[in-house]
Amino acid sequence: MNLKWRRVMVLVLAFSLTGGSMLFADSATQKVKLYMDGREVEDGGYVIDGKTYVPVRELEGLVEYDEATKKVNYYKPNVHIFLFKGKGEVFSDIEKAGKLKFSVFSQIDNLRTEISAVRVAITAPDGTSKTIQTKDVKDTGSNFYFVTDDYTYDFKTAGKYTLGFYMKPATGGSDFVLVSEKSINVLK
Repeated sequence: MNLKWRRVMVLVLAFSLTGGSMLFADSATQKVKLYMDGREVEDGGYVIDGKTYVPVRELEGLVEYDEATKKVNYYKPNVHIFLFKGKGEVFSDIEKAGKLKFSVFSQIDNLRTEISAVRVAITAPDGTSKTIQTKDVKDTGSNFYFVTDDYTYDFKTAGKYTLGFYMKPATGGSDFVLVSEKSINVLK
């Protein structure tokens, strides 16, 4: 009977320590809602020992992971986006909704990794997105320009439209990654 009592005490002690450790770990790590530029990030973030951690893939940049060295490289090139309509008139806001023919001029600098393609897309206030143009690129160097062909888009409603500039990394087989955005406000 004494052996059974010891066994019960050891199990109670083991479960108490395990449960206490789980509670301590849970209080030291907390999952939090994360908002970037007013939009909630799907995976959120974590607060661990008073520091906030954010998934690097959510930072609108190019991420490379080297399995052999367990190293993550994050690249955020500078992308400046200009919108032209008509005979070279620069715009960012539009007075009324309707069809508009325009082109997108993008100046890229400080690119420190290789890419295989670029894409420009527009997203309407309702969340629907359309690709304006995609182009394979080679040997861009750290600085280059990308100009889309003329594109006609129907700005059907007033609101905030978002123009996104995407890059596809040359290695890793990943898809396009958003690296920069520009807003177009359509006023009534």
